[in-house]
Amino acid sequence: MVFDKQLNYQSVLDGMGQGILIFDHEDRLVMENLAARTILGGDLKLIRANGWQAATALFNTKTAGGETASTARQKALESARPVRFRIYRAGEHLPCWASTVYGTSGEAFTMISIELPDWSALTELLNHFRDEVEHAATATMGHTKLISQTLKKPKPNETVEQLGRRVSGFVTLITTHMHRQERLMRLFNRMQLIRTGELAEQARAERRKIHVLDFIEDLLEGLDEITLIDPETEPDDFRARITVTVPDDLVIHASPVRLTDILHDVLRNAIMYSMKATPIIIMAQSTAGNQSVQIDVVDEGYGIRSKEFERVFTPFERARQPQIIGEFGYGLSLYLCKNEVEAMNGKIWFESEEGVGTTFSFKLPAWRDDSSLSSSSSDT
Repeated sequence: MVFDKQLNYQSVLDGMGQGILIFDHEDRLVMENLAARTILGGDLKLIRANGWQAATALFNTKTAGGETASTARQKALESARPVRFRIYRAGEHLPCWASTVYGTSGEAFTMISIELPDWSALTELLNHFRDEVEHAATATMGHTKLISQTLKKPKPNETVEQLGRRVSGFVTLITTHMHRQERLMRLFNRMQLIRTGELAEQARAERRKIHVLDFIEDLLEGLDEITLIDPETEPDDFRARITVTVPDDLVIHASPVRLTDILHDVLRNAIMYSMKATPIIIMAQSTAGNQSVQIDVVDEGYGIRSKEFERVFTPFERARQPQIIGEFGYGLSLYLCKNEVEAMNGKIWFESEEGVGTTFSFKLPAWRDDSSLSSSSSDT
């Protein structure tokens, strides 16, 4: 082939961002690339000298749950399909793939690819969390001091009602700071599952048979028990704005925990980024020959400018429209929703027109009688 003559395989591997190790059927390391040398450092000498045995000893250290390098390699050899696993290096779990590749004479080799994930989103989240905690601590101390001074030295001729309103204002500010810290901690916990590579495994373990209509009705009733909207936002009876149009026969195979977080986040955006009293509709329908269920959250809000579509699922990116910037937010929830939907073998997307409204849609696998016996559902 012209391709073979023009390219050197080693240079191709060295040009890849993933670490690559290739072992032959006798467990010897026969090829590696520059990224693997960077990731593994001095440990690569042990692998060169001792082959697959040394690799598994290094890779399986502190590996908890999921596939090990050894089981992933065996499954890849048996199925001829890539198998995902994780290794532990420098205090973090790195996502990897084991796959089978074949030589010109048909001999089977094992290729291990090691990914280097970009944790810039987590770093930024930690910076947000640190700033939020520092600000909340300073502000709360100031507010409690003012409350104490107000109670000790009320204004002359100030009534009990007036004093109560002043103190209540300080309490509201403290509540807002505490709510934001709590919300940021929940976002951090969800991000941590992505960082450690545990999200897909946990979502798979949590999956249950869910009747969509019952679940959504229970979720809406439960909104009275949580603070869905930032306390700084002007109070609004948003429950009265929400209409549910969902057939009573739709059943999905999903994680109730992840589904709750996703719906809370999408609903929060629909409420915050639309005018009061405008309707919000939650709809659902069976799709793809009853293989999946599509859930839509429709609002008649400010909409998203087409030039900012690419920001929607990017962490810490928010649309720059004044109505959106005016509301408090971290720009992280939809990034998390995308990862969580995909961890449940689903897909999420949106349609929006500025000044008209936005529809967020996601598909999840429909429940089948064999769903509880299957380790994974069909792609949607």
